[in-house]
Amino acid sequence: MFDIISPLENVTLDFVSELQDKIDFKTKPQGSLGLLEQVAFKVALVQQTLTPVLTKPSIVVFAADHGVADEGVSLFPQVVTEQMVLNFLAGGAAINCFSNQHAIDLKIVNAGVKANFEQIDNANFINQPIAAGTHNFAQQAAMSKEQCLAAINKGADITQQQFDQGCNVIGFGEMGIANTTSAAAIMAAILNLSGQQSAGKGTGIDQKTVLIKAKVIDDAIEKYQLHDADALTVLQTVGGFEIAMMVGAMLKAAELSMLVLVDGFIASSAALVASEMNDDFLQYTQFCHQSEEQAHQLLLTKMAAMPLLNVGMRLGEGSGVAVAYPLIVSAVSFLNEMASFADAGVSEGH
Repeated sequence: MFDIISPLENVTLDFVSELQDKIDFKTKPQGSLGLLEQVAFKVALVQQTLTPVLTKPSIVVFAADHGVADEGVSLFPQVVTEQMVLNFLAGGAAINCFSNQHAIDLKIVNAGVKANFEQIDNANFINQPIAAGTHNFAQQAAMSKEQCLAAINKGADITQQQFDQGCNVIGFGEMGIANTTSAAAIMAAILNLSGQQSAGKGTGIDQKTVLIKAKVIDDAIEKYQLHDADALTVLQTVGGFEIAMMVGAMLKAAELSMLVLVDGFIASSAALVASEMNDDFLQYTQFCHQSEEQAHQLLLTKMAAMPLLNVGMRLGEGSGVAVAYPLIVSAVSFLNEMASFADAGVSEGH
């Protein structure tokens, strides 16, 4: 579906060695900039240049409603999805504050909210829903195969639009009441876990509701035999339109050799699906933070991901991407601007 090639296939061993030497022989002890050195290496490898540049950074927030909210798995009513979309468009959410702070272009996408946004005229709003929310996957599959593929393709189209406007670093966020249940179900199905291992407190539910969420997940995995299913079937059966659009958007970004910035638990579940669909996808990703959602650390570990931040966030919206972005800028800055030992006339260590 997407033609993603490992960035290592298009560079020589000499390039990789030269890049590592450039990082190692800056005026610092080797490895002393920690994870920033790994980020610099990744950005340069993705862009296949020793002097990478971040241009027109963008965050796309996909919003959709979930039928599984009917099972009582969320603290908030479904109407909050619509209300938060309006808040995004009014500039009043955390993601607005953080993206404005760091000059990141922000797009809001109605992937499938139970609301009518036809009257909204906003250049940063993309109103292309697949349907007014998914079905309740406790009763039937969340979406049809055709709907799932349509969402993936629409997400890819949105990334292509950002790329065509000069963007080469793109992050993804989401909004959707009950979408932690979908994300946890995706994780449990693909990684062969139980609902109890993947379900967390989401927006702040109590332990009794967490157990309800876990049972909904376990029952769905059993009902649809999802432990034996491929990732696309899992996404179709228990996913959401915003998660499916994120999958397509992420895969397209990797195909276009863009740096893909992954937010928290829900965005990571989309990255998990994308990684199952293409073995080379994760080489283009940078995970931005470890969420307080209880299963996120396990999910990151399964993808061998090292997030940039662990500051107790669990908001979604792409907020972790926006907060972590300056660290990526710093990584690129030291690679391009910091003197080497030879340039500065500083003696190297033995």
